[in-house]
Amino acid sequence: MKLGAAIAEIMKREGIEILCGYPVNHLIEYAANADIRPVMVRQERIGIHMADAISRVTSGQSIGAFCMQHGPGAENAMGGVAQCYGESVPVLVLPMGYARRLANIDPNFNSSQAMKAFSKSSEPINIAAEVCNIFRRAFTKLKNGRGGPVIVEIPADMWNEEVPEPLNYTPVLRTRYGADPVHVKEAAALLVAAKRPVIYAGQGVHYAKAWPQLKRLAERLAIPVTTSLGGKSSFPETHPLSLGSGGLAVPRAVPKFLGDADVIFGIGCSFTETSFGIAMPKGKTIIHSTLDPNHLNKDVEAKIGLVGDAGLVLDALLEEIGKTVTADRDAAAVAAEIAASHKEWLAKWMPKLTHNDAPLNPYRVLWDLQHTVDINNTIITHDAGSPRDQLSPFWKSVEPLSYIGWGKTTQLGYGLGLAMGAKLAKPDKLCINVWGDAAIGFTGMDFETAVRERIPVMSILLNNFSMAIELKVMPISTEKYRSTDISGDYAAMARAFGGYGERVTKPEDIIPAIQRGIQKTKEGVPVLLEFITSKETEVSRPGT
Repeated sequence: MKLGAAIAEIMKREGIEILCGYPVNHLIEYAANADIRPVMVRQERIGIHMADAISRVTSGQSIGAFCMQHGPGAENAMGGVAQCYGESVPVLVLPMGYARRLANIDPNFNSSQAMKAFSKSSEPINIAAEVCNIFRRAFTKLKNGRGGPVIVEIPADMWNEEVPEPLNYTPVLRTRYGADPVHVKEAAALLVAAKRPVIYAGQGVHYAKAWPQLKRLAERLAIPVTTSLGGKSSFPETHPLSLGSGGLAVPRAVPKFLGDADVIFGIGCSFTETSFGIAMPKGKTIIHSTLDPNHLNKDVEAKIGLVGDAGLVLDALLEEIGKTVTADRDAAAVAAEIAASHKEWLAKWMPKLTHNDAPLNPYRVLWDLQHTVDINNTIITHDAGSPRDQLSPFWKSVEPLSYIGWGKTTQLGYGLGLAMGAKLAKPDKLCINVWGDAAIGFTGMDFETAVRERIPVMSILLNNFSMAIELKVMPISTEKYRSTDISGDYAAMARAFGGYGERVTKPEDIIPAIQRGIQKTKEGVPVLLEFITSKETEVSRPGT
């Protein structure tokens, strides 16, 4: 069996059904021959973003995979790999490599070396007979522990090498581990005794599929819940105990309740300090449950560390708490306090959310979007910058994995690939990306990929013809040289690619355009709705 056929067979046995990629990488042909669908993109970063979403929206049960050419193809892919690393997403990355005799000669780009710093593991195939052992290691890393990209580099001179038959490969195990029972007992006692506890849920809850346990814990002890952007949708945001999710922009209740908290319980999170996440207030008692012990005391001081799968940790906590608290505590008072905070906050923002003039306010566009789509059957993601900050505080996710939140490295243009990958993995869902006119400049050509590959996403573009959030930091260059001005007719671009494109300028046309867009996606047509908006720069920060 040729090496490429062996790799394709291993991938198939591991349940991979889609290989995103860009040629030349001979694995594309071997995968197609093995009935693994190849999805070709217009640039490498988008392909990794699509693979990323496949892993995310399946809680890592289906591993996203991407392959690319050696040299420039691998170089172009580095941003996408780094994004997966920052977001802890398990993705199998399969670059071609230079022939073995050239792989380590400067200046040839060696993927397994260059990407080692931002991957969970990185290994070249140097001996064909070792391919099963190499992929056994790779998939074990992908399916266990904290997620991250795994690199397997395939030298260009190895495609004709033979792999011994029969192929000695069975899908690798998945295993979970839980926290020290002593620490579980201590954490349970702290939570039971806390006067104003808050739960901070991260994306580890999604990978553990621990949504029911999180809800049970919150209800048992009447604890308010907030989430990171990555953890958004792990707790229903219409629930009376939901504070909402937090990134750079947050609902007012999030900093208020965290500031008043005596105990903060972080579950399935890293507590990574970032401008695009919730800043934890100082001086709080923190219980930190994480899959990775390296996260403990990395950015916040933890009184108790619970290292393990979020589901196992929550199961153990609930059992321990159940020994002393046998019925749900009365949540009426704290729920009323949360509702009052939300009401006051929304009243402040309602003029923007219901703004009725042109140019459109982006908050109005997203408010109407939320109240037009079937939330229960929608997966949505933001992009970097203003779309993230205008969408995440106000969009109320109800179903798990219905919001793909991210932000640590905030690459412009990330959202389109995520929406396409989500649609590939969940074809029955309406999959939406929200981006701005800066982001579309980075990855907009891949709207053609959505058309060509028959991936009917709905792309919501907020176009203000400006790098609006940079206006405050670039006043001279803007005044003298118009350095923040950008332009384009993106609805026309979408139509030129064969998709559905519509430009919207009037408030009364927002909802009808969204309804037409939804219908087009049901007909199998990718949609780009371009909303001409104001240069809105106000966001819901703590204290506003």
